Amino acid sequence: MKVLSLTLVALIALIQYPLWLGKGSWMRVWEVDRQIKTQRDKNARLQTRNTVMDAEVRDLKQGTEAIEERARSELGMIKQDEIFFQLLEPGQSAPPAQAPAAKVVASKP
Repeated sequence: MKVLSLTLVALIALIQYPLWLGKGSWMRVWEVDRQIKTQRDKNARLQTRNTVMDAEVRDLKQGTEAIEERARSELGMIKQDEIFFQLLEPGQSAPPAQAPAAKVVASKP
Protein backbone atom coordinates (compact mmCIF):
# COMPACT_ATOMS: atom_id res chain seq x y z
CA MET A 1 0.00 0.00 0.00
CA LYS A 2 2.87 2.36 0.78
CA VAL A 3 4.46 1.65 -2.58
CA LEU A 4 1.20 2.47 -4.34
CA SER A 5 0.84 5.74 -2.40
CA LEU A 6 4.43 6.76 -3.14
CA THR A 7 3.95 5.92 -6.82
CA LEU A 8 0.78 8.02 -7.01
CA VAL A 9 2.48 10.96 -5.26
CA ALA A 10 5.43 10.69 -7.67
CA LEU A 11 3.07 10.63 -10.67
CA ILE A 12 1.16 13.66 -9.38
CA ALA A 13 4.46 15.50 -8.88
CA LEU A 14 5.52 14.62 -12.45
CA ILE A 15 2.19 15.86 -13.79
CA GLN A 16 2.51 19.13 -11.81
CA TYR A 17 6.08 19.85 -12.94
CA PRO A 18 5.17 21.30 -16.40
CA LEU A 19 2.43 23.39 -14.79
CA TRP A 20 4.79 25.16 -12.36
CA LEU A 21 8.26 24.93 -13.92
CA GLY A 22 7.89 23.90 -17.57
CA LYS A 23 7.92 25.91 -20.79
CA GLY A 24 4.33 27.17 -20.46
CA SER A 25 4.33 27.31 -16.66
CA TRP A 26 2.56 29.72 -14.36
CA MET A 27 5.88 31.35 -13.55
CA ARG A 28 6.44 32.09 -17.23
CA VAL A 29 2.87 33.41 -17.59
CA TRP A 30 3.39 35.76 -14.62
CA GLU A 31 6.69 36.98 -16.08
CA VAL A 32 5.17 37.64 -19.50
CA ASP A 33 2.22 39.41 -17.86
CA ARG A 34 4.64 41.67 -15.98
CA GLN A 35 6.50 42.43 -19.22
CA ILE A 36 3.22 43.26 -20.96
CA LYS A 37 2.24 45.70 -18.20
CA THR A 38 5.66 47.37 -18.40
CA GLN A 39 5.40 47.67 -22.18
CA ARG A 40 1.86 49.09 -21.96
CA ASP A 41 3.06 51.76 -19.52
CA LYS A 42 5.93 52.63 -21.85
CA ASN A 43 3.55 52.74 -24.83
CA ALA A 44 1.20 55.08 -22.94
CA ARG A 45 4.08 57.47 -22.16
CA LEU A 46 5.23 57.40 -25.78
CA GLN A 47 1.68 57.95 -27.04
CA THR A 48 1.38 61.02 -24.81
CA ARG A 49 4.70 62.34 -26.10
CA ASN A 50 3.62 61.70 -29.70
CA THR A 51 0.35 63.54 -29.14
CA VAL A 52 2.21 66.56 -27.79
CA MET A 53 4.64 66.51 -30.70
CA ASP A 54 1.80 66.13 -33.21
CA ALA A 55 0.03 69.16 -31.74
CA GLU A 56 3.28 71.12 -31.88
CA VAL A 57 3.86 70.19 -35.53
CA ARG A 58 0.30 71.17 -36.47
CA ASP A 59 0.75 74.46 -34.62
CA LEU A 60 4.01 75.17 -36.44
CA LYS A 61 2.43 74.36 -39.81
CA GLN A 62 -0.70 76.46 -39.32
CA GLY A 63 0.43 79.73 -37.83
CA THR A 64 3.33 82.04 -37.31
CA GLU A 65 2.79 82.53 -33.57
CA ALA A 66 4.41 79.21 -32.66
CA ILE A 67 7.35 79.88 -34.98
CA GLU A 68 7.79 83.33 -33.49
CA GLU A 69 7.62 81.92 -29.95
CA ARG A 70 10.32 79.34 -30.77
CA ALA A 71 12.52 81.97 -32.39
CA ARG A 72 12.23 84.14 -29.29
CA SER A 73 12.75 81.45 -26.66
CA GLU A 74 15.26 79.12 -28.34
CA LEU A 75 17.19 81.44 -30.64
CA GLY A 76 16.93 84.69 -28.68
CA MET A 77 15.56 86.58 -31.68
CA ILE A 78 13.62 89.82 -31.40
CA LYS A 79 11.55 91.89 -33.80
CA GLN A 80 12.90 94.92 -35.58
CA ASP A 81 12.51 98.15 -33.54
CA GLU A 82 11.83 96.07 -30.43
CA ILE A 83 13.71 96.72 -27.18
CA PHE A 84 14.85 93.65 -25.27
CA PHE A 85 15.21 93.73 -21.49
CA GLN A 86 16.71 90.83 -19.59
CA LEU A 87 16.24 90.67 -15.84
CA LEU A 88 18.80 88.68 -13.91
CA GLU A 89 18.39 87.10 -10.52
CA PRO A 90 20.65 88.48 -7.78
CA GLY A 91 24.09 86.87 -8.04
CA GLN A 92 23.52 85.68 -11.61
CA SER A 93 26.02 86.80 -14.22
CA ALA A 94 24.98 88.14 -17.60
CA PRO A 95 25.28 85.70 -20.53
CA PRO A 96 27.51 86.66 -23.46
CA ALA A 97 25.90 88.57 -26.33
CA GLN A 98 24.36 86.07 -28.74
CA ALA A 99 22.91 87.54 -31.88
CA PRO A 100 23.85 90.46 -34.08
CA ALA A 101 20.15 91.43 -33.93
CA ALA A 102 20.73 92.60 -30.35
CA LYS A 103 23.41 94.99 -31.64
CA VAL A 104 21.04 96.30 -34.30
CA VAL A 105 18.29 96.91 -31.75
CA ALA A 106 20.71 98.53 -29.32
CA SER A 107 21.84 100.98 -32.02
CA LYS A 108 18.28 101.98 -32.97
CA PRO A 109 16.62 104.78 -30.98
